[in-house]
Amino acid sequence: MPRKPFVPGAALVVAAALAAGLTACTGGSSTDDEAGDAKSGGTASSSPAAEPGRYQTLPEACGLPARGTLRGMLPGGDQQLSRAEAKKIYEGQPDITYDTDRRVGCRWTRETTAGTRHLSLDIQRVVSYDAAVSDDDKAQGIYDSKELAAQIPPGGTGSPSPATPSPSATKGKAKGEGGTTNSSTGKKGKAASGSPSEASDPSADPSTDPSADLSDSTAPRVLDGLGDAAFLNDKLVTADSGVHRDVTVVFRTSNVIVTLTYDQWSTDKTMLPESQELQDKARSLAGELSESLSE
Repeated sequence: MPRKPFVPGAALVVAAALAAGLTACTGGSSTDDEAGDAKSGGTASSSPAAEPGRYQTLPEACGLPARGTLRGMLPGGDQQLSRAEAKKIYEGQPDITYDTDRRVGCRWTRETTAGTRHLSLDIQRVVSYDAAVSDDDKAQGIYDSKELAAQIPPGGTGSPSPATPSPSATKGKAKGEGGTTNSSTGKKGKAASGSPSEASDPSADPSTDPSADLSDSTAPRVLDGLGDAAFLNDKLVTADSGVHRDVTVVFRTSNVIVTLTYDQWSTDKTMLPESQELQDKARSLAGELSESLSE
């Protein structure tokens, strides 16, 4: 039987084709393996998303304080209220917000012949859109900025419970002085009243030094036992229309920040609103709000 002729060029073509096929298979396998390693490596190296905050919604602000609490914070003396007047005062005026799941607020006001008292409540739910930052950490950052803006002294051990009078207040009442001690000068001064000469003296003018009439137990400070972090600020301001004391309590619980402002106005500049009373009532309400939010 005759042999077929041998063609060198054809053999070369076949060999080249086989080599190309093997190279292609080897290259594809290597690429797939590298892609798989990169994917698994990326998954292993990425950190999990930060924990969300405890609160996903907010309550209706005007309905949080108990009616009895509001009556105590907005006294009327001997003034008798009709049912319609009481409803208007104690139901409060809600703040207008665009997203009630992110921010709510309410305000209450009562005017009397002895002066006017205002109470306002602001509740903010903080959400972090950074996967590496938790809602709680974001809220703590906002809280820290508020504390810094209020110039609250760092650290501190809080103050006695509102139900427990401070030693300086008890001592003053026992002597019939009813006053507080200026921590910077050591001088006694009336907490609820003062002489015109004291009000005109720049060294004793509360508007010059907002803490001049405060004792160590009522000065602006960090509070213990209220939420995850809290502070209290107290300012006495004189104006042409009169004098007013503003007490602010700010506290954070998880990713919610509560700001409570309580103030008393008087047209008589010689009658200074009492710090201890306003602070005690503000702190009592803050504790009530903290418990309500924790339920």
